[in-house]
Amino acid sequence: MADEEIRPAGTADVPVVEGVIDAAFRPYIERIGRVPQPMEEDHAANVAAGKVFVTGDPVTGLVVVEAFEDHLFLDIIAVHPTAHGRGVGRRLLRFVDAQARALGLPEVRLYTNALMWENQEIYPKYGYELVERRLDWPYDRVHYRKRLL
Repeated sequence: MADEEIRPAGTADVPVVEGVIDAAFRPYIERIGRVPQPMEEDHAANVAAGKVFVTGDPVTGLVVVEAFEDHLFLDIIAVHPTAHGRGVGRRLLRFVDAQARALGLPEVRLYTNALMWENQEIYPKYGYELVERRLDWPYDRVHYRKRLL
């Protein structure tokens, strides 16, 4: 599992990208009282734009990233529940760090829903620091960054 490739998603991957995101985020609907933003994104457009990277055969995890002038934004990280505990998320986070460094970007930024408290326990373990909690209507978000340089 540790040596599985992380590769750019292609058009044929769109249905599985949607499936992994649905499986990863569906459990949060009841808790947060609405569909999480990752489930509403245009995954085909993100794949076409080269923002989605997947791992596993079949795909068990993915990230959606976007480069900005001063940081790499980690828009989505999703691991299929059947792959939890196998290090998939850890490998994807290391991949995101490597992508930012390869682009010469000094930090990675992300946010998570304030009611997804599991994420708030995970991200600091991987070097992310809390920046702020902010209401981005209709979502209550906790923003993080990880400085790489």
